[in-house]
This record gives sequence, C-alpha cells and structure tokens, in this order.
Amino acid sequence: MLAFDLEAVVHDTQDGKKPELRLWLRLLSTTKLISQEIRRRLRREFGATLPQFDVLSQLYREKEGLRLGELSRRAMVTNGNITGLVERLEIEGLVARERLPEDRRVIVAGLTPKGRSLFEDMAKAHENWLKDMMADVDPIVLTGLLTHVGHVKQSTRNHLSGDENDDE
Repeated sequence: MLAFDLEAVVHDTQDGKKPELRLWLRLLSTTKLISQEIRRRLRREFGATLPQFDVLSQLYREKEGLRLGELSRRAMVTNGNITGLVERLEIEGLVARERLPEDRRVIVAGLTPKGRSLFEDMAKAHENWLKDMMADVDPIVLTGLLTHVGHVKQSTRNHLSGDENDDE
C-alpha cells in the first residue's frame, strides 16, 4: 500500500498557482519517501533504526566522543531519548560511555572499534541506497537542485522569526 502523498493536498491547484506551498509539500513528501525507505533498509540489513544510525554518525565524526547533551542536540532528539539510544548501542557493544574525571556528572559517549566498523558498513550502504533511489535523476539535474534548494534554504533562514531552535 502506498502512503498518502502530501502533495495531494494541492492536487487541484493549477501549475503556477501557490508555488511556495507546492514546493514545500513536494520537499516534505520526498523527504518522507526517502526516510521511510532508509528506515526499512536499515532495519532489514542492519537491524538498526534511523535514530541509531544518526547517533553512530555523530559519534563517528568525533574521535574523542561527545557529551550526551551535545549528542542529543546534534541528533535532534531529547536528552531522555539519547540516553535510551546510547544505552541500547552500548549493550550491543557499539558505543562506550564514560564519566569525565574532572566532572563526574558529565558523560561522554564514543564509538567502540565494533561500532566504528559497523557504522562504516552502514554509511557505505546508505550512500548506495541514495544513489539507487536517485538513479533516474540526471546528474546535471541533481547539481541544479542542490543549488536551487540551497537558495530556498537560505531564503527561509533569512526570514526566520524567533528562536530558530524551537522545533529542532
């Protein structure tokens, strides 16, 4: 069964009408499609969730590890959720936690050698999955989209109101 396509909300809108709404819905629905497929493939091939992949990805970039609060911010999950994610990854032998000697209240998480190796395999697979999903898009179109969506992103940033971290 195919999931509801967010663009159906404006299915009766003529081309040229409400382009900002149509673009936003197209970006959302595309992101949703890609995320759902990545989730399925991570689960099927690695027995992992997308949040676990995100945590491993953040820790892979930081050889010295990350404080749990910083990891929470970067992975865009709550402090409570990051604790559960890290605990599960620690049980699987992928992550190790330690308290800082200078401040025993602070916990730093880092990848184990097993976690580093698994993440490298996952990252290669992830890259190939994206290439597979976008195989029908001409490379020139991809390059243009990167530029144009970059302009949309910058315009959005230029017009943010309040604290841009409200919904992260």
